[in-house]
Formats: sequence, structure tokens, C-alpha cells
Amino acid sequence: MTDHTSLKIIVINSVVAPRDADQAALEQAERARALRIGLLEAGYNIMAVFPPEADLEKHITDLQPDLIIVDEQSDAALKRVVAATAEARRPIVCFTEDDDRQKMHAAIEAGVSAYVVAGLSAERVKAVLDVAMARFEVEQKLREELNETRLKLAERKVIERAKGLLMERHRCSEDEAYRKLRRLAMDKNLRLSDVAQRMLDVADLLI
Repeated sequence: MTDHTSLKIIVINSVVAPRDADQAALEQAERARALRIGLLEAGYNIMAVFPPEADLEKHITDLQPDLIIVDEQSDAALKRVVAATAEARRPIVCFTEDDDRQKMHAAIEAGVSAYVVAGLSAERVKAVLDVAMARFEVEQKLREELNETRLKLAERKVIERAKGLLMERHRCSEDEAYRKLRRLAMDKNLRLSDVAQRMLDVADLLI
């Protein structure tokens, strides 16, 4: 696991309470302050802190953080963070006081690594982030394995189609068609699936 002191973190929460803030806004600002203090005391590297109404997609793209923390923000802010990391996934941790189970399940399904309800304290910050990072790494490995399996299956289908084409055109057996493909791949110094795809592409053009 990555050394937590080297992690680049973006925090999304209320930086300061507005001048005419009500009690709820003051409490939120204090929560935001406590979270930042907890992160710094635990040795984390806070790259930047943004309010939920900021251009989060641009900031995430520009800064490329290792981990994103969303502190009790609107559903819209959390959705924008998830959308901004769809192509380049990274751990997302959400601290909230909202114990709505439906929102919790929706957040986890969307890609949030940890959804912590009523658990913000300086003492717990490191433990929560460690678990979130570990869970993300496990899920990332599973996603990579799934993508690899899907790629191999797709390549196998392409090879089978190309073999079928050779069998039909050359009136040969499946083994002979496979040997022809393999020999061509070696001659061209290409992967078997690439040769098969090129063959299918040419066949489509001739139809």
C-alpha cells in the first residue's frame, strides 16, 4: 500500500462559513476545519480544498489527486466527483451526518470507497482512509482482472470468426485454419488476434 504521507489529497468541503451563516452552516464549517486538522495531524498532504460549488471536474483533472475526500456535501457535488473520476478512477471518501441507507448504497455503487456516517474525528481519519485505500486497491485489481478476461474473450471470438472465414474460403479444417492464422501472425510479427481482426476487416470491405 502507498505510504499515506505521500498521498496527494483534495478535500471538498466548506472552507469558511459565510458572514450571515446560520447554526447549521457554522457547524459544517467547524466539521470542515476539524477534518483538515485531522488530516494534517495524521501527516497527510492536502493539495487543495474546494467548496462544493467549485469547478470540481477541472480541478481534479488538473491536480490528479490520489484520493478525494467529500465532507457532507450535496448529492450533486458527490455525483460530479464520481463523474470526474469515471475514466481515471481513484479512491473517494465521503464523511456525512446523513444516515439515509438509500443514499449510502447509491454512493457505494457509484464508486465511493468509504461512506462514513457520523464518524468524523481526528483520531479516526487515518484508519478510515487506510481502509478506503485498501478497498480501492482490491476493487481496482478485480476490475483489471475482469477487463483482461473480457479482452481475452473478445479476442477469442475474433480468432474463431477468422478461422471460420478461412475454413469457408479454403475448404480446410479448423486446425489448418488455425495454423494459417498463426503462420501469418509470425510472418507479420503481429498478435494472433490482430491478424484475425485485419482479416475480418478486409473481408467486410469485399462484401
